[in-house]
Amino acid sequence: MNDRHFSAPVEIELDPDHRRSIASVWEGIEFLSEIQPIKPGPRYRAALRACRDALDGWQSTVEARRAFVAAAREAHILGKR
Repeated sequence: MNDRHFSAPVEIELDPDHRRSIASVWEGIEFLSEIQPIKPGPRYRAALRACRDALDGWQSTVEARRAFVAAAREAHILGKR
């Protein structure tokens, strides 16, 4: 199983002092697993599924990145860049 990189990193801003750049499908899975919400929403679940599918070659990294961005936007942690 090989990691697959996003076309461009996704900037996450948990608060002004805690920023993170997610550059690959595997980093996306790790991040989503770390911040698992108490009640996962549909975009969170879709992003986790899309990243796992992209890692396995079932989906493109473009689709996985798009789903990850949607989940970050829904959680209000998408960076301003």
